Amino acid sequence: MSDDAKKSVPGALSAQLKSDDRKPLPASAAAPAGKRVVIKSADMFGDMQKEAVDIAIAAFEKHSVEKDVAESIKKEFDKKHGPTWHCIVGRNFGSYVTHETNHFVYFYLDQKAVLLFKSG
Repeated sequence: MSDDAKKSVPGALSAQLKSDDRKPLPASAAAPAGKRVVIKSADMFGDMQKEAVDIAIAAFEKHSVEKDVAESIKKEFDKKHGPTWHCIVGRNFGSYVTHETNHFVYFYLDQKAVLLFKSG
């Protein structure tokens, strides 16, 4: 059995983690119906990761344009966790960012990537 298969629990949040990931989302967190969530990289506590995923799901349900989804996620995190959050949403982008400790998550929600981090 592959390492990725061992980390996947049916009916739970699919969190395929790389070796450099820290503070992974707990496997016991319930996955939203019909959504496949894969945490690719994180330096964020599990409860905040889950909040990021939940806010992203709500933003995707409300908006169809990626820019609007990113704006919604960013503004919600600014409101709940203080200013200077940044969010990038899309299917094809590269990035190299500096972030505050414990304030970075990069995940896929179905086919869309979400990069959320605090800097500044």
